[in-house]
Amino acid sequence: MQRRTLLKTLTALATSGALAHTLAAPPAAPAKPRVDVWKTPTCGCCKDWVSHLEANGFEVSIHHVSDAAKRDQRARLGLAEQYGSCHTALVNGYVVEGHVPARDIHRLLKERPRAVGISVPGMPVGSPGMDGPEYGGRKDPYAVLLVQRNGSASVYRTYN
Repeated sequence: MQRRTLLKTLTALATSGALAHTLAAPPAAPAKPRVDVWKTPTCGCCKDWVSHLEANGFEVSIHHVSDAAKRDQRARLGLAEQYGSCHTALVNGYVVEGHVPARDIHRLLKERPRAVGISVPGMPVGSPGMDGPEYGGRKDPYAVLLVQRNGSASVYRTYN
């Protein structure tokens, strides 16, 4: 009896087209993580960093602000000035400050540590956005820092 009911249901679905649509529908693509970026309108290295994020699976929304407004936003998000750089971002509740490589942001989102976020203080040459032809292939060593809620930080990854 159960077999007959199953066959009737499948036949009804097949003739209505619902089964074919269900079987033919491609799986939904996972949503890209959204990154909100606060930067000045004229900063070229910030623009290049945004392009790096987009090329590595992020959806980016840019907020053009003054330097003062950017510092205010960083403070509102709980990141101390000592970890500052030329742009501030927010992704899934984490602050991402400066020229952080996309791979480290993906790692942050996968591991979900209890932290304010990650930062590359300053503007090290060779980091994403600071790696254009005008730098002649130069790559300075730098560290990505994991910034804790109490203001302390530890090295999350180094680049040499």
